[in-house]
Amino acid sequence: MDLIPTPGQVVSAAGNAAHLAAYGGVADLRPMPRTMIDDGDLREVYHYRPAAHAVETGDPVLLVTPLAAPALAFDLRRGCSLVQHLVARGRPTYLVEYGQVSFDRDLGIEPWVEEVVPTAVREVSVHAGGRPVHVVAWSLGGIFALLAAADRPDLPIASISVLGTPLDTTTVPIIAPARPLLGPRGPESRGLVSRAYRAIGGAPQPLVQWAFERTSFQRLVTRPLTVAGHLDDRDFLAQIEAVDRFTSRMTAYPGRTFGQLYHRFLKANSLAGGSIELDGRTVALSAITAPVIVFGGANDTIAPIESVRAVLPLLTGAREVRFEVVPGGHLGMLTGRAARGTTWQVLDDWLDEWSSRPEVQPPTGPARKAAAKKAAARKAPTKKAPTKRAGGPRDPER
Repeated sequence: MDLIPTPGQVVSAAGNAAHLAAYGGVADLRPMPRTMIDDGDLREVYHYRPAAHAVETGDPVLLVTPLAAPALAFDLRRGCSLVQHLVARGRPTYLVEYGQVSFDRDLGIEPWVEEVVPTAVREVSVHAGGRPVHVVAWSLGGIFALLAAADRPDLPIASISVLGTPLDTTTVPIIAPARPLLGPRGPESRGLVSRAYRAIGGAPQPLVQWAFERTSFQRLVTRPLTVAGHLDDRDFLAQIEAVDRFTSRMTAYPGRTFGQLYHRFLKANSLAGGSIELDGRTVALSAITAPVIVFGGANDTIAPIESVRAVLPLLTGAREVRFEVVPGGHLGMLTGRAARGTTWQVLDDWLDEWSSRPEVQPPTGPARKAAAKKAAARKAPTKKAPTKRAGGPRDPER
């Protein structure tokens, strides 16, 4: 809003203020309708229903969520929902989330890498008529997706897209102040952080929420002024409201999972070397053969560009590797207002490029119609030099 508001801005601000007072918010928070197609331990797989009178066509897209953060990241609000965007384009769209993950001291990351993500990929492929699956993963979900693809090369994966997934934790600013507390490296280390999480049994929800909000401290401090300055902008207010709901629904990290993330990723920075030990075997990212696109957020303080870019030289077996810098912070790069014209457009082009020919038709029935047109032919398996795209306005995401 201008320093001296225009009459139109005054009218808009008054209308938004009245709506906030009467209804408590301005955002359309209705979830996109979906149907569960598979479930199991730590696994719920959903298919988003096609838009009215729409025909699903092409290879399916599977959205992979991280731990602790809710699946709302992919369906933040109407108008800023990646799910809504994919469905509107007629793409068969699916999501795997993990149900109510208990605060279990013995629960590690192995189930997600060995069972949850691989099973979700297979179930989606079957449900979509045997077509290969485009895996789109955000944050820690990207680590799950990459490790699952490396561990199970036979998975029917058409491509992998990872957004805001840090590989080199030495470049993450939020971790730097805690490094003196980590203690010596090695399995017998007993630094302050080690003793704390062992005593608690993991990372409780308030701590996880605080860590996420800490990355936008200045925005939290100036929030009343920010809201007042944008009271005439309903879309801006809706985004703040939706992000607040997302943050309030973050959950705890199970004990052993947090311990593995802490010791292997934060402390030892193991994955930056390209491999990790799981259940007595080595899982190497070089085993990934599917094409991979990696997104870094220009203003991401949880997964800075350099920490995300570190995965590129490790993907030596991938058919193609591409890197894109897009506007936004950790959440904003995925589902911010600027993402609609940047991240999502790059993702659309990538999915089109690596979609297969429709040799296998999707099943017919009341809930699914036969594909109406051919998907773009898959291009030759060549390596391309990493590219970058940046630009777009700043946004109120964290």
